[in-house]
Amino acid sequence: MTLHQLRCFLAAYEEGSLTAAAERLGYAQPSVSEQIRNLERSLGAPLFRRVGRGVVATTVADDLRPHAERVLAAVEDAQSSVASQVRLETGTIRFGMFGIARLYAGADLVADVLRRHPGVRVELIGTNSTEVTDELRRGRLEAAMIAVPQLESEGLTITPVARDELVYISNDPERLRVPVTARKLSEATLVMPETTFRAVDSVRIILRQMLHEIGRNPQTRIEVEDVESAVELVGMGLADAVITKGAAVQLLPRLAPDAGWVSLRPAQHDTLAIVHRRDAILSPAAQLMIELATARIQAIAEPIRAARPR
Repeated sequence: MTLHQLRCFLAAYEEGSLTAAAERLGYAQPSVSEQIRNLERSLGAPLFRRVGRGVVATTVADDLRPHAERVLAAVEDAQSSVASQVRLETGTIRFGMFGIARLYAGADLVADVLRRHPGVRVELIGTNSTEVTDELRRGRLEAAMIAVPQLESEGLTITPVARDELVYISNDPERLRVPVTARKLSEATLVMPETTFRAVDSVRIILRQMLHEIGRNPQTRIEVEDVESAVELVGMGLADAVITKGAAVQLLPRLAPDAGWVSLRPAQHDTLAIVHRRDAILSPAAQLMIELATARIQAIAEPIRAARPR
C-alpha cells in the first residue's frame, strides 16, 4: 500500500469515476486504474464495481475511506510542519554558545530571533566551549559560537569571527598602572572562573602558554565556576583575575564598580568562532543563528572580517 495508491483511491471514491479522478489528479486514466488494481491486490478485496462509465464503491472501500483520509492528512500535516520550520514559522531553534558569549549577546540574540520569527522556540545550549564542542560532535547541535584556542579540530569547520582581548582586573589601582607582564602575572593572587574545565578552557590555555615562555605556571588562590563570581571577588579585594575585555566592560560597573582593568604585555586575545561539523548542510535555522550571533559578537569584540573556514 502506497500513498499514491491511496490518493488515487480517494479521488475515484469521491468522483465516482476513474476518468474524473485522473483529471483531478492530473494523471492518465490507465495510471489511476493500475494504482487502484494494485491496491485491491494488496488488500485482497475489490474496492469498486464498474457501473456504466463510472464506479461504485464497495463496502470494503467504505471501510477504507476514513483510514486513507487520516493517513493522507497526517502526511500533509508532517509536510506542513517541516515546511513551516524551514520557513522558521514554528519549531525550535537550538544554538550552542559558551557562557561568556551568552553574557555578551545571549538575551539580545534571542530577541533578534523572536523579532524576525515570533512563532519559534529558542534554546541556547552550553556553559563552556569544550562542552559545546562535544555536543556538536555528537550531532546534538548544528552550529555554535565558541572560544577556540586553536583554529583546527578534527571533523569540525571553524570560522573565526572576532577576537576579544584578555585583560587583568584588580581593585588596587597600583596594579593597573602599566600592562601586566608574564612575570607579574605569575606572582599575582588570582581568582579564575571555569574551574571544572580548567584544563581545556581557552583563556587558561592562553595564560599557560604566556607563562611557560618564562618557565612559570599560573597560580590561583580561588577557583570558581562562573565569571560573575570571579568579578565579585575582585571587587571585594580578595584576588585579581584575567578575563576577556568584553566581560570586564559588561560586569565591572555592576559587580565591581571600584575595580578596573589593564592589558597584558604582550597583548593576548581569545578567538571567537562559528563552529559546525565539517561538510554539514546547515538548516535555515542554523544559518539564521550564525548570522545573528556573528553580528552581535562583532559589535562587542574586535571583528575578524576576512575569516575563512578551517
